[in-house]
Amino acid sequence: MSNMRAITMMLMSIWLSLAAMAQPSKVKHVILIGCDGFGAYALPEAEMPQLKKLMQDGAWSLTARSVLPSSSAVNWASLLMGAGPTVHGYTEWNSAVPEIRSADTSRFGLFPSVFSLLKEQRPNAVSALVYSWQGIGPLVEKEATTIRVAGKDKDDFCVDTAITIIRTQKPVLTFVHLDEPDGVGHNIGHRTPEYYKELQKVDARIGRIVKAVEDAGIAHESVIIVTADHGGKGKGHGGKSLDEVQIPWVVYGRGVQKGHALKRPIITYDTAATIAWLLKLKMPESWRGLPVKEAFR
Repeated sequence: MSNMRAITMMLMSIWLSLAAMAQPSKVKHVILIGCDGFGAYALPEAEMPQLKKLMQDGAWSLTARSVLPSSSAVNWASLLMGAGPTVHGYTEWNSAVPEIRSADTSRFGLFPSVFSLLKEQRPNAVSALVYSWQGIGPLVEKEATTIRVAGKDKDDFCVDTAITIIRTQKPVLTFVHLDEPDGVGHNIGHRTPEYYKELQKVDARIGRIVKAVEDAGIAHESVIIVTADHGGKGKGHGGKSLDEVQIPWVVYGRGVQKGHALKRPIITYDTAATIAWLLKLKMPESWRGLPVKEAFR
């Protein structure tokens, strides 16, 4: 019996060693950039040299998917909370409270987000939340964020603020929410010249954030993820067309494979799971997301 126990312990030790080897080491910072209403369909033809350079030097998918409905709050919640709406309870485009009782709650009173995991497990770690659309605020526990700035629909202000925070505070986790190109999609339409023109501005903003990470001297120990909540069709979204459902998912930085087109299915709640995995945070059983390990060497 003692021999069997020794063998079991040895096998467990080997398994843990292999698991540790599979996980990228020395990732100390994750920067998540969310572009509202950015349909994956637009990226191949868009003039976005900054984002395409991240793709060239990183891993990417243009077939990642939102949850349904393909709308904002329900998807930003899913992206940050590692689960879908039937679990976390936020089901509408502008959900500020769960329409369905959440299946789990953190000690901060909301369904566990990647921010609350970081706060609970690494209480001294600095986190930053900078958001342009005010609907982001109710989705992240105030007590779980170290720095929190509401940009009030001003993307350039959000980028300027995020740059200052990254350079001076070097947060472990930074989420920058940008409201475009969703505004142009609603006002003028998806697949329009104006929409593609707006993506050039989005690209410049992404490039400035990446430069801030380099200027802060943390690029060698950082992972940057660029994604969206949903795409769009005509002047709206929320439906089931691929233009509305498929979103870009681009990851770049420490341990990431270069120029790798990701093959496995990615759902937006896999983003939170990937961040938790990178930062070595234990995920709650209520989460449904899976780390996108294929992206890493």
